[in-house]
Amino acid sequence: MCGRYALYTEPVRLTAEFLTSNEFPDFARYNLTPGAFHPVVRQLPDGVRRVQPARWGLLPSWVKEPGKLAQPINAKSETVAEKPMFRHAFARRRIIVPASGWYEWKLEAGKKQPYFFSRADGHPLAFAGLLEHWSGFEGEVETYAILTTAANALAATVHDRMPVILEPADYARWLDPALTQTRALAPLLAPAAAGVLQVWPVDRRVNRPTEDDAALVQALRSATAP
Repeated sequence: MCGRYALYTEPVRLTAEFLTSNEFPDFARYNLTPGAFHPVVRQLPDGVRRVQPARWGLLPSWVKEPGKLAQPINAKSETVAEKPMFRHAFARRRIIVPASGWYEWKLEAGKKQPYFFSRADGHPLAFAGLLEHWSGFEGEVETYAILTTAANALAATVHDRMPVILEPADYARWLDPALTQTRALAPLLAPAAAGVLQVWPVDRRVNRPTEDDAALVQALRSATAP
């Protein structure tokens, strides 16, 4: 799964990576949490890519009483095409969720130890995401969820699930709103290839949502990755 992540890559680099028509906001965060608004990338029907804010926790358009329904932050890629909660967004409102890395926890000596995953080549991560638009008595809001898949060998040393990570060559296919036959997307939903990721243990301060500074992603001293 993915319950916390970071985005501190320079805005100009993100704009160039995802070819958005508008610039990424000056945004450096090290402990992004569910329920808050974060940048996502969407492609419009005319082919233009835009970066926009959306709230993490999917709220489908057909929901009448949001308070009575769980708003998932993740969606299993294995069942996303069938689940009523996700299938419309999967067919028509796919997005990229930019990240510099994400956190996962492993039980060690009776305590949950956080680890930080990032790309080994230093490039930003592109999580496969789903976007929904909800309109109701509270106004209008865009919300999103991150797709997950089975962990690859490296991620499995910490957790059995991981985000679906898109490669640059697949951005156009994933974002294309005209591609509604979702079977063509199945090859993109696989675990990241060997060598794509790196991981190291980080300070337990990240457990507190109020903590947000660059030291959170630094490796613990005298500690080694799993």
